Amino acid sequence: MEQLIARLLDRFEAGALSRRQFVQSMTSVAAAFAAGQGSAPPSGFRAVALDHLSYQVQDYRVTRDFYADLLGMRVSNDDGRQCYLHFDERSRLIARNHRGQPSSDGSRPQAVIDHVSYWLADWNTDVVEAALRRRGLTPRLDLADGHGYVSFNVRDLDGFTLQLAGMARPGDRYYDAPGR
Repeated sequence: MEQLIARLLDRFEAGALSRRQFVQSMTSVAAAFAAGQGSAPPSGFRAVALDHLSYQVQDYRVTRDFYADLLGMRVSNDDGRQCYLHFDERSRLIARNHRGQPSSDGSRPQAVIDHVSYWLADWNTDVVEAALRRRGLTPRLDLADGHGYVSFNVRDLDGFTLQLAGMARPGDRYYDAPGR
């Protein structure tokens, strides 16, 4: 853990991480450490938080304003196509414009929950990938951002996209991976 914190601090001091990214990373490290104090299930990992829900909606701005106004969620990363709505420092809702095409009758596509992402304590890429494969799932690397954040997508038994995410530690093959 000390190495991970030192590495994050070095990256912050070198300008490779913004203050916000540094604080978010440290929060994630602390949460993962605190949550990882219990025993892990047979898979070798366990979810400790909801990372995010991803909504595909007709107009993300309407969804953004609804949740920000109704629940006081903080808006960030608004790029004109999607934004993050935070309800705490770790968990968030992502509202994005629907990627689907209108139906044949010209109606707009129905809004859907695109995927659910869970934050795992003590991320180990090999352990997560092996546990998913043992269950007959096909993990697809979704993101290795070059800052330690790694995630896999799989389909659950009902066909929903499930994303498992965490912070790679020294020795993990995605710890120093270039952004994807």
